[in-house]
Amino acid sequence: MVDIFDRMKNNPGPLGQFADYAEGYFIFPRLEGPIGPRMIFQGREVIFWSANDYLGLCNHPEVKEADAKAAAEYGLFYPMGARAMSGETDFHLQLEKELAEFVIKDACYLLNFGYQGMVSIVDSLVSRHDVIVYDADSHACIIDGVRLHIGKSFTYRHNDVQSLEKNLERATKVAEANGGGILVITEGVFGMRGQQGKLKEICALKSKYNFRLLVDDAHGFGTLGKTGAGAGEEQGCQDQIDVYFSTFAKSMAGFGAFVAGNKEIIRYLKFNLRSQIFAKSLTLPMVIGGLKRLELLRTRPEIKNKLWENVNKLQKGLLDSGFDIGNTNTCVTPVMMKGTTVEATIMVKDLRENFGVFTSIVVYPVIPKGMILLRLIPTASHTDAEINTTLEAFRAVREKLDSGEYKRQADELVAKEGYSFKDM
Repeated sequence: MVDIFDRMKNNPGPLGQFADYAEGYFIFPRLEGPIGPRMIFQGREVIFWSANDYLGLCNHPEVKEADAKAAAEYGLFYPMGARAMSGETDFHLQLEKELAEFVIKDACYLLNFGYQGMVSIVDSLVSRHDVIVYDADSHACIIDGVRLHIGKSFTYRHNDVQSLEKNLERATKVAEANGGGILVITEGVFGMRGQQGKLKEICALKSKYNFRLLVDDAHGFGTLGKTGAGAGEEQGCQDQIDVYFSTFAKSMAGFGAFVAGNKEIIRYLKFNLRSQIFAKSLTLPMVIGGLKRLELLRTRPEIKNKLWENVNKLQKGLLDSGFDIGNTNTCVTPVMMKGTTVEATIMVKDLRENFGVFTSIVVYPVIPKGMILLRLIPTASHTDAEINTTLEAFRAVREKLDSGEYKRQADELVAKEGYSFKDM
């Protein structure tokens, strides 16, 4: 028998192994100033490409005014209690009604946090007799929800409809034997590489297989579709999504989330979501502020148009410069290069300190060993000058990577500090 804490020393985890080297700079970096296209990092102004504030609403004057007025009138924490006990207000019901109409669903239920909301949705929708089939690249909140499922689950290769169909065949046999059903889970937009989930193709399989579809559209809501209703609207299959989920932490520049569907399923979730029944209600400043944010999504199409103008300029500039941005068809803009984790950190440090460009770094185990992924999130607030400066910086650091300069620095760092990373 061992002390369970010994494991923490011997195996700190895929990110924990970098703690001494990376904490406070590459992981848990501290940025200062109002959220926007320019912020302060380590005392320097940087062009900031790591906020999911797609529509630039974080510091929109009308949003700030709505948030401030609600906080002044009700305080930051009203209502004090779970929705089921004492946390219901007319504002909650109004936001739910307007969100349901916006995403073209019959009903909607607010969630106090997106991550725990999705975990609880998955847990509530299935019993031990049911089978879950989900995309291998699903977000961690989906995976954690699946882990709670005591029945059978299958993964299909990322965005591979043939793989999905094979797993639906397997799931059908299990469900028929158990007297259960099938839940398919995918994302509207995959947040690392920016691909839309193949919702239309998945929905087409409903004519052949009996399953229900849950879609996490955190990055699609507000950015995709004619009205901004998300990836389902973009692909013309919103009506075939049985359970539609999105967070407020992206386009809505806030916290909380919502789930939408037909009245029967939303009523069921309302009375069975443990993460909501046993947790505090979404606070009124966010609910009232959410109404203002949603109003802007509905009535100011020029904001989304500006976002896509910036997305297209940035992505075209990267492609014209010979960068690999994968097959993104959303705002999420990955820039993929070859190199080790340490090379990646040296490149990112160079970008931040010598070029004034702050971008997120993604390495193994999120992506394969030997690959560097720098993720850029363009917003409606970025300017042409900031886009051009960033493109120049990326071209400069790529030259250093290709010439071996970062590898030499990485080798010197490892030799000097004695770091030993598993993926090097």
